[in-house]
Amino acid sequence: MNLPQPVQLAIPAFIVLMIMELALGYFRVRAVRYELKDTTASLIMGVGNLATGIPFVVVVYGLFAWIHQYRLFDIGFQWWAFVAIFFAQDLCYYWFHRLSHEHRFWWASHINHHSSQHYNLSTALRQTWTGNVAGTFIVYTPLPLLGFPLKLVAFSMGISLVYQFWIHTEAVGRLPRPIEWIFNTPSHHRVHHATNPRYLDRNYAGILIIWDRLFGTFVPEDPAEPCRYGIVRQIATFNPIRIAFHEWVDMIRDARQAPDLRTAAGYLFHAPGWRPDGTGRTSAAIRAEERQQVADHRKS
Repeated sequence: MNLPQPVQLAIPAFIVLMIMELALGYFRVRAVRYELKDTTASLIMGVGNLATGIPFVVVVYGLFAWIHQYRLFDIGFQWWAFVAIFFAQDLCYYWFHRLSHEHRFWWASHINHHSSQHYNLSTALRQTWTGNVAGTFIVYTPLPLLGFPLKLVAFSMGISLVYQFWIHTEAVGRLPRPIEWIFNTPSHHRVHHATNPRYLDRNYAGILIIWDRLFGTFVPEDPAEPCRYGIVRQIATFNPIRIAFHEWVDMIRDARQAPDLRTAAGYLFHAPGWRPDGTGRTSAAIRAEERQQVADHRKS
């Protein structure tokens, strides 16, 4: 069965929607912020993501095909298979995304997506150049193992990527409550891209926000606390090369300077910001620091 390629079909819509969002900001209909250098960097990152992904198509497809030989079930293209893989793929995405924030080795390939201090549709195109090198596709290997056809796996991943484009915007406020409760929305994803301590490492959803509600990583957007975008240590550059590789450089430097293998492994695989003496500014430490400051303020 031949299935369409969602990303290729959606590219014209991406362009039209970015122009519309830019117009909303230009005419001050919505508080949309674009910066030419920032947008250019995001577009270059998007093109680079496509270019760097091409050499890995054969590798990833070959691995998935090999795994599919040992599938647990023979799942074809029945209608229920499309429903089943929608939920299965989205759950895999949640864990891919969460692990990419919780472990520095994968964060090094994902951090570039968070590096913009603006939040608009062009930010959605600021994609990794090193995700395949880091092996992030491994999280999706249960799908061919369960028996989903490889074309269906690729189709579902494309649908997820296309869906997540439109949620990168400040032009859309809160949607009706049932939608906000079930689906990932611009409001939920703004939280995910924010550096406010209470928002750090929250709302990992792809399409369905129910996974965050289920696994305890959901935080709603608070109108009283506007989102501040970017990363904890802003890199202040529009250079795509630095955006793509700066965390890899810092991580490898830390590991090479470590006094022993255990510490080196910690720099590679513990949470971003981890330090062996416990002084590192991980997301958990930053949130704890904010809670302490609030408690001290209430006592004074």
